[in-house]
Amino acid sequence: MNLGGGFMKIKIGIYGYGNLGKGIENAIRQNPDMELAAVFTRRDPATLKIATAGVPVCHADDVESYVGKIDVMILCGGSATDLPTQTPALAKRFCVVDSFDTHAKIPTHFANVDAAARASGNTAMISVGWDPGMFSLNRFYAGAILPDGQDYTFWGKGVSQGHSDAIRRIEGVLDAKQYTIPVDSALEAVRSGSAPALTTRQKHTRECFVVAAEGADKTRIEKEIKEMPNYFADYDTTVHFISAEELHRDHSGIPHGGFVIRSGKTGANLENNHVIEYSLKLDSNPEFTASVIVAFARATHRMHAEGNVGCKTVFDVPPIYLSPKSPEEIIKNLL
Repeated sequence: MNLGGGFMKIKIGIYGYGNLGKGIENAIRQNPDMELAAVFTRRDPATLKIATAGVPVCHADDVESYVGKIDVMILCGGSATDLPTQTPALAKRFCVVDSFDTHAKIPTHFANVDAAARASGNTAMISVGWDPGMFSLNRFYAGAILPDGQDYTFWGKGVSQGHSDAIRRIEGVLDAKQYTIPVDSALEAVRSGSAPALTTRQKHTRECFVVAAEGADKTRIEKEIKEMPNYFADYDTTVHFISAEELHRDHSGIPHGGFVIRSGKTGANLENNHVIEYSLKLDSNPEFTASVIVAFARATHRMHAEGNVGCKTVFDVPPIYLSPKSPEEIIKNLL
């Protein structure tokens, strides 16, 4: 296989055209070994204008007509209700990549997607992004290097797309943005190398800005948010109800970021302390997530070409499969 990309471009399909789908389209244009083959939407295709000229926009119901015409389908739906059904269904027909980010449910999602992909001889990559994804890899590497230690992950301050989407699914909610905010005292305690024992609630707070429908029961909405398992139940959460104009004016951006830190010890008596830290500061969460996904779509295509089928995660990917550059160029310039 030519890891340099060859002359045949990887044909990418985008399934869902929200913020992440638009980010995928932009990322494809930055990767010369790829081309956008089609965009699929649940909306009326005639109402959707994409940025790439000459690329068909199709209804999601017509996706089967593109079997054999797309090398990798990138799924851009939400983790709450879309991806648990969409990814297994589409993995029966295409090689796929998704960004499923409900950490507690990843093992179940993996099993469902793996069964579908193996039955059809396809390769599926799940939970790709920066967390899960790049942060997962950094936790993995740091733990392998410092086996006697403790992992800490801090997110934000930033907008969580998955959590914001989960709020928007609540009855009576018209729009919402959710910010994840690290607790500064907890972050500094970890950086000191003291390896503090921290609960989920001690590490982060969550702040929600919600536009409710006229006449909606705000007390019920706030209760549903604060008690939502896997999203808000384990955190101190503040809910603000604001107007649509305020949300657009003050919360239109989608910044994010965070830190993965491992504090570990080495030495005959574990006398030496070490801290490994990886951080991200992102102007646009979906644009960065899309860039990660597109690199792993390349790896998915290469793995499938080798006959490596079934469900995969970022842990299964040789780093060299992520780059369009040749192995010789990578070794010369990066090793």
